[in-house]
Amino acid sequence: MPTESTFLLAGLFLLLAAAGWAMGRFGERDTEEPPPPLNIDYLKGLNFLLNEQTDQALEHFLRMVRVDDNTIETHFALGSLFRRRGEVDRAIRIHQNIIARPDLAAEQRDQALYSLAKDYLGAGLLDRAEKLFVRLAQGSRYQVQALESLCGIYEQEREWEKAIDAGQRLEVLGGRSLALQIAHYHCELAEAAAAKKDYASARQYVKRAQAGRPRTLRGALTRAHIARDTDDNKTALKLYHRIIDEHTYLIAEALPEIVAIYERENATTELESALQSMLKDNPDMNSLVAYTAIVNDIGGIPVIDACVERYMLNEPTLSEFVDLQQLSSANPDSNVQALAKIRRALSKLATATPRYQCQECGFSSQRLLWQCPSCRNWETQRPVSRVQFDTVLQHSITNR
Repeated sequence: MPTESTFLLAGLFLLLAAAGWAMGRFGERDTEEPPPPLNIDYLKGLNFLLNEQTDQALEHFLRMVRVDDNTIETHFALGSLFRRRGEVDRAIRIHQNIIARPDLAAEQRDQALYSLAKDYLGAGLLDRAEKLFVRLAQGSRYQVQALESLCGIYEQEREWEKAIDAGQRLEVLGGRSLALQIAHYHCELAEAAAAKKDYASARQYVKRAQAGRPRTLRGALTRAHIARDTDDNKTALKLYHRIIDEHTYLIAEALPEIVAIYERENATTELESALQSMLKDNPDMNSLVAYTAIVNDIGGIPVIDACVERYMLNEPTLSEFVDLQQLSSANPDSNVQALAKIRRALSKLATATPRYQCQECGFSSQRLLWQCPSCRNWETQRPVSRVQFDTVLQHSITNR
């Protein structure tokens, strides 16, 4: 049975054919030549399409393009339709056929090259797509689109130096800032250098990442990680505390590092004092500290344990699972045991549910992803601030 896209394409061809016939029939006549007849070839191609004979239709229209220059735009539309339907092999054949024409105008050749590059991209043939986009980025009317596509390709292939070059050229031609995106490219290079223990290069890349506006939060975090890895604990602690002060949501990444450094130096008293001071200045962070401690299994630190206890006592959803009155009993041992049991359960639940969510498209993940895999935007993920009980509640309701 013919699909909706087939009928749309059929309508397109009928409209084009009818328009051509009407222009010849009613347009200006400077000569006595008879009006051109309705193109029978179109009708043959439509017959193939309406009968779902896609291969026959494709071969038919490919033959037509070698005969009639006026059908090229129609073939571009046909190729685009095939690509949108996921039939990129057919789209590739159409656009390759157009490019093979020796008498093709330069503008039409660029259009065909751009269409073919998008075909290759849709087929996952990144190397072929890259070659065509590089060519189109050299002065064609598709420069901006080609550079945008190249940035996407280099991101997938993790060729960050090339991505920086393409991004900087795109800023000039496109008239818009890509400072945040380019800063992340530098951070990728910094992290790769740090993984190889090339900390001098890593610091240079971070410096470049932080040179633009707006600054990426990732640059500050990467700089702190470099200080941690080089045993510069004083600098690392200062940077992690600054990150939390300036960007509260990054506590999920910074707090575990702060705790680890203090414990490594056997300075739990200083840790307790630092956290008390932080919470005194920012009382709203109690729940964030508690959730971070639950997710990362951080315990044995009085100020953090107190945050976790308040968090559990003030979580109304927990009443679906436990008797909160037990937690306020006069028996201290029973209280501690109950809290410990609930905390272990919450930790398991938190590690089994998404911890971060993209603010642009809603994509969820277990770890912080600086580029969302779904919408491809940079630095749009934010951590959840509470344990997600939805799944457990739904399971509980279903089993009642």
